[in-house]
Parts: sequence; C-alpha cells; structure tokens
Amino acid sequence: MTARILVVDDIEVNLRLLTARLAAEYYEVAGAESGEAALKLLDAQPFDLVLLDVMMPGLDGFEVCRRIKASPRLMHVPVVLITALDQPEDRLTGLEAGADDFLTKPVGDLALMSRVRSLTRLKRITDELRSRAETAMRLVGGEMEMLRRLATTTGSRTLAYVETEAEGRAIARRLRTETTLTVVTEPAALIEAAGGADVLVIDLAAERHDPLRLISQLRSAEVTRLLPILALAEAGDETRAARALELGANDYVSRPIDRNELAARLRTQLRRRRYDEGLRQSLQQTIELAVTDPLTGLHNRRFLDIHLERAAAGEGGFALALFDIDHFKRINDGFGHDAGDAVLTEFGRRLKAAIRASDLACRFGGEEFAVLMPGADVETAAAVAERIREGVAGEPFAAAAEMLAVTVSAGVAVVSAGRGETREALVKRADAALYEAKRAGRNRIGMARAA
Repeated sequence: MTARILVVDDIEVNLRLLTARLAAEYYEVAGAESGEAALKLLDAQPFDLVLLDVMMPGLDGFEVCRRIKASPRLMHVPVVLITALDQPEDRLTGLEAGADDFLTKPVGDLALMSRVRSLTRLKRITDELRSRAETAMRLVGGEMEMLRRLATTTGSRTLAYVETEAEGRAIARRLRTETTLTVVTEPAALIEAAGGADVLVIDLAAERHDPLRLISQLRSAEVTRLLPILALAEAGDETRAARALELGANDYVSRPIDRNELAARLRTQLRRRRYDEGLRQSLQQTIELAVTDPLTGLHNRRFLDIHLERAAAGEGGFALALFDIDHFKRINDGFGHDAGDAVLTEFGRRLKAAIRASDLACRFGGEEFAVLMPGADVETAAAVAERIREGVAGEPFAAAAEMLAVTVSAGVAVVSAGRGETREALVKRADAALYEAKRAGRNRIGMARAA
C-alpha cells in the first residue's frame, strides 16, 4: 500500500534525489524547500510521513518537528529527521523534539525504505483507530485532553530479551530511572511474561534462538501483536535491523547504545502505545454508549433488537418478556423525577438479579423493560417472569426519603423451536399479553397466545 510523503530540504539537489528514490518505490511525494513551506503544505494536504532535513535557514528541522507534534491535527504524522549531524546529542535533540526517527546522511536505500514502510504501517493502524473512535473523542472531552491524561501517566514496564546476564545488567543500568525493567534470557520466558509489559526489547545479536523469528511470533500472537518492540542492533548491521522492522519491530537502536537515545526511543514507543490504547478505550466507550442505557446500566432497545433478530432467525426456542412498572406516572408526579429515576435504577438491579445467566435484560423505553430468554419454554419463561414480579413486589423501593410500594406487570411470548416469527410479531404478542395483565388488575403475568 502506497503512502503520501512530504520531503523537506533547502538544498534542491537533495530534495530531487530523495523524491526520485521514493517515487521509484511508488510513493506519492511532495517537496518543500523550507520549514515554513512544509508547515503550509501540511495544513493544506494530508500526509502519511514527513522526511525532514535538520539544517535549514529560518525554521530548522527541530523546530518544524516540534510544531508538527504540538498540532492536534498533525501530531499523528510520523517525522523522520535526516541530517549530517551524527552525534548522540543531536539524535537525542531530535527524539525529544518528537521525531519518530533520526537518520544520518548519507542515507542508504535499505535504512530509508525500511523506516518508511514501518512508520507508514504504524500510522495506518493509528488512523484506523482514530477514525473508529472519532465519536468517542468528542464525547469524552477531545483528543488533546486524552493526550494530556496519558502524558501524566507515570510508570511503565519494559521486558527485555537478551542471552547474557551481563548484557541484561548493562541495559538495566541504562534504563534504571526510566522504566521498571525485567530481563529474560529465554524466548519462552519473554512470551509468557509479555502480556504484562508496555514495551518489549529484543536483542538482534542473540545466537541461541533466532530473534527475528521471536519478533514474528510476538506479532502473530493475540496478546502481543500490538505491543511496541524495540530492537537492539549491531553497529552497521542495517540488513538485520531492516528485516526486524519488516517483521513488525517498531524501532531499533544501534550499538554502541547511548543511554539517552535508548531512553528517548523507549519513551517514543511508550507514548505511541498509550495513545493507541487510549483510542481503543474511547472506541470501547463509544460501543458501550451506543448499546447501554445510562440510567440503569442495562442494555438498551437497540441492543435487544439485534439479539431478537438473531433469535428469530435461529432454529431454537426462546421467550420474550415485557415488563411495565405499574402506576409509574404517580411516582413521578407525587415524588418527583429523581424518585422515578431511583425506582427505575433499583428495578433494573432487581431485574438483573432475578434472571438466568443466559438471559438478556434491557430497558425497552421509559418504565418498560424486556428480558430475552434463550431456550426457554412456556413453563421456564413464566417462572422467570414470576420471580421478577415477586422480587419487585416483595420489598419496598427506597426513593425520595420514602419507602415506596412498587409492582410490575408483564407479558410473555414464547417461540417454540423450529417456529419462525418476525421480531415485530413477537414484540406485538408480548405487548398484547402485557396489556391484558394491566387490564386484569396489574401486578401479574400475562401469557401470550401461541403464534
């Protein structure tokens, strides 16, 4: 899959060469000859990656990177800084400015393309999560607020696989103030403990077991497929490092390992993990909000309708019971809506406590509730409905500093195994039975006629 890449360099020949290399790999490429021009292009067009020269007049690459990462709209775009500067402090400055990577000129094709493929792949994952969680972001306070909360989260757990205890101690010294580090010397131990980690570190120099195969296994396992993987590469071994990125590693650090660079790259991976995890949580909140009644915590009618459709389309028997709180308007009028809400909430709790583990309780609307009972025949459905009725009538409800006597009426419709019936027809039968129970004096169960 292709990607749109912005190349930024104030030297025209460098800009043309890099653009040609990327275009030969079928990427869509745009160029900018200054930091100011780059920011204007980013405001006007979407990009999947920015390759950014550091040494430029006006805004240098570090400042452009900072502005990109400070923008709520652009902060997800990966930035790779490309420069002739090759000192550890230069790489650290770039990483602390928010850069996702730092490549030193002259950049070889292998190093460049492996980074481009890896970072654009990661951006596509984040973009998909953001697209799905867009509604939730608005509901829970917006993207920047979520990032602020995540940024203040302290503590992380890093799990490192190396084959010698001496190497493990060396890594521990470099990260002793950065993270809670656990070092293992066997792949099986890493796989077993990986689910409790925030970031994984894999030594590509391991010889007893193939570290590339280990990365592949981690990416294919459900519990570890989304965990960031930071590889430790031998100096000059770009081929192995590139292969690690292709197999799913998120980043690598070349030996000799600079403590500050290792810590900065670890923070970058942790920041991305926390952000993506925040998006997943927002998405889950969206799903829950869409199918949950906020007052009672029960599922809502939309959720019930989905399951009724499935039950009606199946071959097994099932039952639907509709419940209506008797004289609920009197409670609202006499004691206020807060009392009414308290009764609804308590009714939902008692309803859930009285049904079977396989049953589905939902708020149908207003003071009406529904219970879907898979596999229930007439006797079972009637017994469940009666247990719910008794649970409501048997003990007063606390509301508005009063103890209120509350009763409920119900209508039950049963579908025998192998008998087809539409959702609408089933609900109509249950509603008719509920009406009969109300007409007969309330606080009772009405059983619908067979379809």
